[in-house]
Amino acid sequence: MKVKDVMMRTPAYCTMESNAGEAVETMWNRNCGLLPIVNAEMKVLGVVTDRDLCIALGTRNVPAGELPLASIATGKVFWCSAEEEIRSALATMAREKVRRLVVLDKDGRLEGILSMDDIVRHATEMPPGRFAELSYADVVMTLQHIFELRVPQVAAAKATAA
Repeated sequence: MKVKDVMMRTPAYCTMESNAGEAVETMWNRNCGLLPIVNAEMKVLGVVTDRDLCIALGTRNVPAGELPLASIATGKVFWCSAEEEIRSALATMAREKVRRLVVLDKDGRLEGILSMDDIVRHATEMPPGRFAELSYADVVMTLQHIFELRVPQVAAAKATAA
């Protein structure tokens, strides 16, 4: 099974000129938790998640309409291609501890979004000894890796110093 068989092909997105209020409204209307930030050529410059927005709005004491996305978005983009095998994308999600990947075409332009929600809807239960292109076990193992306890860097530094 390929990423293209599972991914969202019409992803919502924003630009660096967008503000947090616009991003929240887009996420609400499109029922998504990640927005790629694109330029005029649809090349992905960064991403912003629902968590990024929540933390920014809760800590910066600025109205959402006055908070530029450029000040919230991260330039670290985890991605895959539509032609990639779904298990390879799951391995990226597990390694990077993310539930969503941006899908890019060969020129680096936004083509879609792959989320764990999409993957779960396509997983199948298989009896022992049978093979599935995407099994429940694949999904559970990926989620276990994503949700493994991460020690915050500050706590790790204190523990090392002690």
